[in-house]
Amino acid sequence: MYPAIIDRYLLRQYFWTALITAIGVVGLFVIFDGFTNLEEFLRAAEKHGGLLPLLARYYASQAVMVFDRSASLVTLIAAMFTITWIQRHNEMTALLAAGIPRWRVILPVGVASAAIIFLAAANREIVIPQLRDQLAQRPQDLIGDRALPFVPRFDRQTNILFRGRACYREGKRIAEPNLLLPPELGRLGRQLSAQVAFYQPAGKAYPSGYLLKGVNRPANIAELPSVWLGDSPVIITPRDAPNWLKPDECFVVTSIDFDQLCGGTAFRQFSSTASLIRALRNASLDLGADIRVTIHARIVQPLADFTLLFLGLPLVIQRENRNVFAAIALCTVLTAAFFVVSLGFQQLGAAYYIAPALAAWGPLMIFVPVASVLAETIWE
Repeated sequence: MYPAIIDRYLLRQYFWTALITAIGVVGLFVIFDGFTNLEEFLRAAEKHGGLLPLLARYYASQAVMVFDRSASLVTLIAAMFTITWIQRHNEMTALLAAGIPRWRVILPVGVASAAIIFLAAANREIVIPQLRDQLAQRPQDLIGDRALPFVPRFDRQTNILFRGRACYREGKRIAEPNLLLPPELGRLGRQLSAQVAFYQPAGKAYPSGYLLKGVNRPANIAELPSVWLGDSPVIITPRDAPNWLKPDECFVVTSIDFDQLCGGTAFRQFSSTASLIRALRNASLDLGADIRVTIHARIVQPLADFTLLFLGLPLVIQRENRNVFAAIALCTVLTAAFFVVSLGFQQLGAAYYIAPALAAWGPLMIFVPVASVLAETIWE
């Protein structure tokens, strides 16, 4: 019978290596990013209660993102290091001489790797979306006074083109919004502009949309009736809602929230797969192929992590590698090659050269056959 003490020994070695690797990766990121943006942290320290509390809060959330980006590397390094370690001390040879199959020796490593892979998936789908606002903040955004570029966005339901000078995360506001109205909503003219706009989620008295303050076009907004599209209001004016709109305000109804309008790549990177699918089904949005590629890539990611694992382990076993540092270097090169191919496919998909599904599944079509051939040594 295979002794359980060997399983515990391998698991302890694996998780200890994974923990050290993860701490090292996060530590390198904190040191590099912290010193690079030290001036920005010092500028925002007074507003956030001091430098150390600010750094602790900021990098606590960033560590979650770093773990997501490095989980594949951490898994592979821990697995290859563990196998190399028992080969270095001839423990693998002794176990094989005792008649224990090689696959049974590395089974605890595979189970532990699966645990980290699924933990990374849960982190990606549950934890990161909860921290989306914090993760989208760069050190330059901590005060909230940094202008974000505003990319015009078209609402497909109302045919309104949203434009503006800049976005600010603080208060979810848009500076100098200028909305181009379609002919069917031309009762207010072709343009609706104001000094500032604030996003407001749906409430009991009004739907979701943007509250425009300081409306200067049209100048007589308080005297004009609201604009409807069918049975739904599109632009609500003070004439029809005097209880919650001031004379120089109006409310534009839309299902495009602030993150979808001004979030840029942060919306794609830090939203859950379910949120991305809902956005794809949002009739107001016309999302590009990059969102579709991201959705497929999220589904494929655990399979990609397992593929990478079974590419790396056979290389260590075949070579009977006893050099720990050589194993780490080998898995780093292997991970880099895998990510370069995956990134290349995703870029082709985002640029409409290939289908989004192929952009995500293409690397697996290349590497899974290779991994299956290499993995034959595990079953010997």
